[in-house]
Amino acid sequence: MRHIYIYIGVCLCAVSQNITAQVHQHSDCLEDSINPMKEAILSEVTVQGVAGVQRLKDAASPFMVVSPKQLHGSVGTNLVDAVGHLPGLAQISTGGGISKPVIRGLGYNRVVVVDQGIRQEGQQWGDEHGLEVDELGVHSVEVLKGPASLMYGSDALAGVMILHPEHPMEEGTMQVKVGGQYQSNNGLYDYHVGFAGNVKGFLWNWHFLDKAAHAYKNKVDGYIPGSQFKERDVMGMLGLNRSWGHSWLRFSRVNFTPGIIEGELADDDFRGRSYGIVSPFQKVLHTKAVSDNAWYFGAGTLKAIVGYQQNYRREYEEEETPELAMRLHTVNYDLKYLHTLPHSWKIATGVGGMWQRNINQGEEYLIPDHRLFDIGVFATAEWETERWHLSGGARFDNRHLRSSALEEEGEMRFEALKKNFTGVTGSLGAVWNVTDKLNMRLNAAKGFRAPTMSELAANGVHEGSIQYELGNSGLRPEKSTQLDFGLDYTSHYVSLQASLFCNWIDDYIFLTRLPYETDGYRTYQYGQGDARLMGGEVSVDVHPFNPLHVENSFGFVRGVQTSAPAGNRSLPMMPAPRWTCDVRYELPDLARGHLRRSYLSVGMEHNFRQSKYYAVDDTETASPGYFLLGFSVGTDLHVFGHNCIELTFSCQNLLDRAYQPHLSRLKYVDTDAPSGRQGLSAMGRNFCVKVNIPIDIHLR
Repeated sequence: MRHIYIYIGVCLCAVSQNITAQVHQHSDCLEDSINPMKEAILSEVTVQGVAGVQRLKDAASPFMVVSPKQLHGSVGTNLVDAVGHLPGLAQISTGGGISKPVIRGLGYNRVVVVDQGIRQEGQQWGDEHGLEVDELGVHSVEVLKGPASLMYGSDALAGVMILHPEHPMEEGTMQVKVGGQYQSNNGLYDYHVGFAGNVKGFLWNWHFLDKAAHAYKNKVDGYIPGSQFKERDVMGMLGLNRSWGHSWLRFSRVNFTPGIIEGELADDDFRGRSYGIVSPFQKVLHTKAVSDNAWYFGAGTLKAIVGYQQNYRREYEEEETPELAMRLHTVNYDLKYLHTLPHSWKIATGVGGMWQRNINQGEEYLIPDHRLFDIGVFATAEWETERWHLSGGARFDNRHLRSSALEEEGEMRFEALKKNFTGVTGSLGAVWNVTDKLNMRLNAAKGFRAPTMSELAANGVHEGSIQYELGNSGLRPEKSTQLDFGLDYTSHYVSLQASLFCNWIDDYIFLTRLPYETDGYRTYQYGQGDARLMGGEVSVDVHPFNPLHVENSFGFVRGVQTSAPAGNRSLPMMPAPRWTCDVRYELPDLARGHLRRSYLSVGMEHNFRQSKYYAVDDTETASPGYFLLGFSVGTDLHVFGHNCIELTFSCQNLLDRAYQPHLSRLKYVDTDAPSGRQGLSAMGRNFCVKVNIPIDIHLR
């Protein structure tokens, strides 16, 4: 549960698709990517940004890093669970295995997720549409908080979550990796096997993952029918490293089958421990292929990434044929040139975008068939002195959307649409290294987001969220202006990071509930208005002596409509304030050095009551506060020389609390409970054991 919370940034919230922490990976075990408790490391750690390598202390925007060790030690049913509890982050959850990241109160298409170097595209506008990425292929996670439209164009209004693949193996080495986990509450199990290597610059890395879980339970609702899921992933990589650059080809295939929760509680006939998927349920097949290339030219580097991905999403009421089926094709492209100039200047310029086509292949419809094409051009620059680091840039984007008309039973279901959206974004940031221990930073950014096809033209039942959604063809693009102020102080005994932000968003788009039902479902329609989000995060780590760390963090965001009446000002889907406290003790090597990097950790999390909610037409309700307690124990068991066995035992919700997170979509499900209460609670007490065994083979 321990987390690393540090500030970095690249040219105003601009982070390239291949940001990589420049740290060493030990051959015997996976180490933490960054140890924020050591002052010397903080001052030396660098990231590969849009204009080249830059130190963390010289970055202008708030950023967080989740190391491999943290990912391995986390408890959750999906990747977002590992990062959703960090300050400034939250998650929208919809049952078993489905979570979506939220950054400073903004989620859905306002968060860009970068996987294998390209942005993940998988109908992310839906409540019950998760990331559908191969989490075993994720080595570490970086989260940029703030508009990143400068690098990613439309949609990066809230920030970016970058999923880094594993680093290439060192020359002359190979590694076989096997492992798995088991969780007690929902019986989740997974097992995986992989093989990677590097022989004379020829690289490869492949793995297979199989995962399944039965229904989860809590002490109020018992087992939750529809929360079971299955997942099977395959990923492969081939590459070539040479003095002139590199050329890598990556492939992944994620096969995810989650149930759909409709609110029925378990009866005598429901087998809560069964791994079988019962109707209704989804099937999601996400296939991805990416070509990543770089060429070195003296002080310059040319990078080119081209990717294709297909998201095939189906919803079944019966097992034979899908009621709803959508096939989304996406081609991503990105070309940029980085150059280092004399007198401490770095520049970067490039072009990028994507092409999309969505095809309906089921009997039911939610959004129309449509095509999308966008393109953006950008330029950035950085300049630094001994104490100052300045960065800035600008970008122009154009997005074209075109949808097809559909007539159903003599009625027009979808009108044909043609939309063209343009946006100009920019950024300017400064970092002042006041002393070797204290850094102060200020950043200003302009963001842009075009409406999605679901926001413009939705007309149908969204089974996963149990609501009827209507689009609004008159929506305008969202445009944001955000100011960030941050500081960090690091000494031998104390580490402090703090950040404040204010984000003004013109024409903010959100769902509002209409005062009637359609086909027996609550009806919602997209609207918009001007908004303002304010808040901040603070993290303090006190380590009076090296093995002990006591870390407290607090995150808060308040979102309002600036032009709405006083009683209707709160924006929907705003996370509650949250305080976390982690106490971690790192043990010395035990058993004659066979047990290394052992630790004991106790984590506490308090989510405050969310009383600032969007109450118009009962769109939202207040959420009570709740307190969670957990622990984690881990060690690396070293055997046979440099190889090791990574072991982790942890518990989530140790006190078995029944609670409903404010952003849980299950909070508004109508249940068949005799008391008539609404909503389902989250998972109860959950123990987890994880084993990871990397076996190194040295060819020298």
